[in-house]
Amino acid sequence: MSFAGKVALVTGASRGIGRAIVVDFARQGADVAIVARNGQALEESAAAARAARPETRVHAIVADVTDPAANEAAVAETIERLGRIDFAVANAGQAADALLVRMKPVDIDAMLTINLKSAFYLCTAVAKPMMRQRSGAIVLVSSIVGLTGNAGQAGYAAAKAGLLGLAKSVAKELGSRNVRVNAVAPGLIETAMTETLSEQARAHFLATIPLGRAGTPEDVGGVVTFLCSDAARYVTGQTIVVDGGVLM
Repeated sequence: MSFAGKVALVTGASRGIGRAIVVDFARQGADVAIVARNGQALEESAAAARAARPETRVHAIVADVTDPAANEAAVAETIERLGRIDFAVANAGQAADALLVRMKPVDIDAMLTINLKSAFYLCTAVAKPMMRQRSGAIVLVSSIVGLTGNAGQAGYAAAKAGLLGLAKSVAKELGSRNVRVNAVAPGLIETAMTETLSEQARAHFLATIPLGRAGTPEDVGGVVTFLCSDAARYVTGQTIVVDGGVLM
């Protein structure tokens, strides 16, 4: 798998799964535009990408992807600085647990905005240049919670489920222009988002995983770059579950 001469744009790129995706793109030869709100953390991701492949061109963009205009600007800036966009990964997300009866409208809005609307805005922004060049691949990072639901995560689950419908719809709209759109649904992955789990909760989750371990960000990153590669050139509108076998 080689991405020589290709350019990837990754949102939510400052840590965890996003950083692993960036590093894998760099390792495979792509140049990368990385987007997040935390500039210092983005610099750490840029350093990790260059460590994987020193000649990688990395362009960091500090932006809030919940703003439609920020997505348009990030796409325009990436094309200006790196020449094109071949791959776009919508990875920005956030979990905030709360029972349905305790959720306020502002909480519901926040979950939908960061986890679903931000991906919608990125798809809208990158669709135009990808359609013009008649090639491209978009990957939306969802969650197995979007497939199963989870008590205490109604807002998060609804948003992550929305990504699956978004991927299928956009895949149908852009397929005639040779632009593919897929989703990835990770299970329990060792990231900052899961560090707050109690030992009891962690033991419970691990007991449900046939492979007997939590996943790593790299486990997800490898699937994302595969979906962008020519090896997946006939794959579109799909959701690839990366969960160690939980949903078999």
